[in-house]
Amino acid sequence: MASMKSWLLHLLAVCFLLVQLTRTALVPTIKNNHPEVKPRVSNTYIVHSNHHAKPPHFTNHEQWYHSMVAAHSPLTTNTSNRILYTYDTTVHGFAVRLTSDEARHMSMASGVTGMYEDRMFYLQTTRSPEFMGLKPHYESASFNDHGLGAVRSSWKGKCIDTDDFNASLCNNKLLGAKAFSSSADAMAGTKGDHVPSPRDKDGHGTHVSSIAAGSEVPNAGMYMFSRGTTRGMAPKARIAMYKACDTDGCSSADVAAAVETAVKDGVDILSMSLGVLEENPFYDDIIAVSAFGAERNGIFVTMDGSNYGPGRSTVGNVAPWMMTVGAATMDRMFPANLTLGNGVVLNGQSLYTMQAEGTGMIQLMYSYCLTESENWLHENVEGKIMVCLDRGNDPDVYGFLLQKAGGSGIVFVDFNEWSRDGTSACPFTLPGLTLGFGSGERLKAYMASEANPVASFSFSTQTIIQENQAPMVAGFSARGPNPVVPELLKPDIVAPGVNILGGWSHNAPLYDGRRVDYNIISGTSMATPHVAGIAALIKKKYPGWTPAMIRSALMTTAGTLDNRGHDILDNGAPRERIVAATPLVTGSGHVRPNLALDPGLIYDAGESDYIDFMCTLNYTAEQLRLLVPDFTKCTRTLPGGPADLNYPSFVVIFDNRTNIHTLTRTVTVVSGKAETYKISYVVPERVKVSITPTTLVFKKPNERKSYTAKFRSLEGNVTTDGWDFGHISWENKEHVVRSPVAFQWKN
Repeated sequence: MASMKSWLLHLLAVCFLLVQLTRTALVPTIKNNHPEVKPRVSNTYIVHSNHHAKPPHFTNHEQWYHSMVAAHSPLTTNTSNRILYTYDTTVHGFAVRLTSDEARHMSMASGVTGMYEDRMFYLQTTRSPEFMGLKPHYESASFNDHGLGAVRSSWKGKCIDTDDFNASLCNNKLLGAKAFSSSADAMAGTKGDHVPSPRDKDGHGTHVSSIAAGSEVPNAGMYMFSRGTTRGMAPKARIAMYKACDTDGCSSADVAAAVETAVKDGVDILSMSLGVLEENPFYDDIIAVSAFGAERNGIFVTMDGSNYGPGRSTVGNVAPWMMTVGAATMDRMFPANLTLGNGVVLNGQSLYTMQAEGTGMIQLMYSYCLTESENWLHENVEGKIMVCLDRGNDPDVYGFLLQKAGGSGIVFVDFNEWSRDGTSACPFTLPGLTLGFGSGERLKAYMASEANPVASFSFSTQTIIQENQAPMVAGFSARGPNPVVPELLKPDIVAPGVNILGGWSHNAPLYDGRRVDYNIISGTSMATPHVAGIAALIKKKYPGWTPAMIRSALMTTAGTLDNRGHDILDNGAPRERIVAATPLVTGSGHVRPNLALDPGLIYDAGESDYIDFMCTLNYTAEQLRLLVPDFTKCTRTLPGGPADLNYPSFVVIFDNRTNIHTLTRTVTVVSGKAETYKISYVVPERVKVSITPTTLVFKKPNERKSYTAKFRSLEGNVTTDGWDFGHISWENKEHVVRSPVAFQWKN
């Protein structure tokens, strides 16, 4: 794990919300004593209320909400077991179990401003774990509180005692541990009076929190791999965990309740690794609404961009008030080779622990492991190497099943990753490795040309560093353009997310029963806490900064070159060759922590800016009140359209209606001394740009200066769609403040 200078973050709390695969079970039908009424199936709905509209005869909002439910559920006398949560900070309203008819009638009730049916979210790792959460046992050395002083007096969070979790396990490092599962329990028909446990039975929560803020631990590693001193990005930051899942999944109502509690407890940084398969407008996305509530309370929110790459417009969590993070590789490999019968050597990765310079030649056979593995017969697989050709996320699990069936080895071809650099190294229990798309194509061609194809394995069981080209953007990392607002560039940034070492819970054995203190896994879930930890360092240095300022510092200092001085590559496949990554893939670039702590200039934005942005999107007053309860009407729209938001990146869309766009930005100087910045830019040949002014002179601390960028397309009539890219930079001898510019020609 990347090392950072240890900043004493005695006043900082980093919060993690983590979700995973969803459940599909419905609650039992509601029964009553009226035979003419058919049984009804209920679901969870999140009801937004106009909290100012509470009738005066109700003493509090909760009493009012119960009266609403009673009025629209005439056959139900007890409403206490139907209201799951009440919200009053990031969201105003409540989560409730309703039938579809009840929900339809309640949506029209006085004081109700909107409602959505519960949505399900997915864990953003390249594995499919069965559970996630938190287990702060001291055997996870990443949570030791050595050298940390007293917790700040304003902190309101705590650890909750449950049947299998003792709050005394928390310490001055781990400040809070709570779980939220009322909606998931109700959905499963298991809702009761039990207190949900925050204990980690999967390891994911331990892993991501150790990446962001784990304490320094010497001689850490997974078996013989990646051994050394491990530490989080902000090793002196405090951690609070809010688990929003049960054993089978999580719901948006539970996640919203977790965010609400984290904000009330007083966290500074909120890290969430979750995603859905389809993005909604911001007013119809409870996670975006909750994140906006956190932003309005001064909390920096960072979220993964999802693992649905390498397809176009797959990026998720794309609101401008959240930092959207993609995943990239590091200069570390776990090499293993497959030698074909014709002498060709294919390079892969593996965490198989038995060293071998070359096994004997073994017969190869194809399998679509995702659908066929449960039906593997001993007589079919005995003594053979299985080549998996599907896109399943658990090659090590397939290897375990194959070993039980009598197979001799497994080769998993990851068709989303061009080279092995982006593939996930797996702790196979039998000889096995993962290949990228390029090597997979060569393997397929060989097997097609031979009646009896064979191969042998070689395993060095070594960790090789500083030899491979890095970073590359992982193929699984989701891409733009932004599916909700194309004029806003997403993802914002990429960070290490491939084969990341992190702490692991002893309550979370690997699929084969082995237990480890540290595990190596991949996903945008792993990239996101890297950014959260760096954000904590920035917050410590600049405690008065807004979330937008922190986001700006991270974006404008991001790198676009790899360790060989070349453009960062896009490892996504399938394609004919590996290519340079564009801003639709990297956003502003790869995070650079040290530069982010001294960004020179920053772009700021706040609640009023985001309201103007949403007004420009033609959101109605009713829709905006879901995000801003006190909203009355739009008073301003952005002159240059949604792209005119004061954001650290640009998207310029040309079509047959206009070939000129003028966008305005405002920057604030960070240092307290006089500074002068000059403009520098690179744009495609078919674009002409004019920046006014070309020099920014700052004479006072925190001084603000604005500039305009006028972009003109020289293309004429747009006949075909396409993208091209450039950048704008403000520079002096000490700083380069860089903003990517994405140009789209849209027919």
